[in-house]
Amino acid sequence: MPAAERMTITMPSDMAETLCQTVAGGEYASTNEIVREALRDWTRSRDAELRDLEALRSAIKAGLDSGLGIPAGQVFAELRARYTDKS
Repeated sequence: MPAAERMTITMPSDMAETLCQTVAGGEYASTNEIVREALRDWTRSRDAELRDLEALRSAIKAGLDSGLGIPAGQVFAELRARYTDKS
């Protein structure tokens, strides 16, 4: 296990009370355990967001690198011309 570093955190009293009640209810052995689990969840969520952001940046770059696009108005005009009933 990595070395532990002692930190002091400040939180609203209602959150602190929720932590204490959860420990008293036996769900966790200590408030530290709850905070560590919350931080692990936050880290996983943050890592997933960063991966999604990188994938989005890659997709944008691929789009930009693919060359000039066609203006939407031109595309829709061509579609209307192609599929409009000319009878």
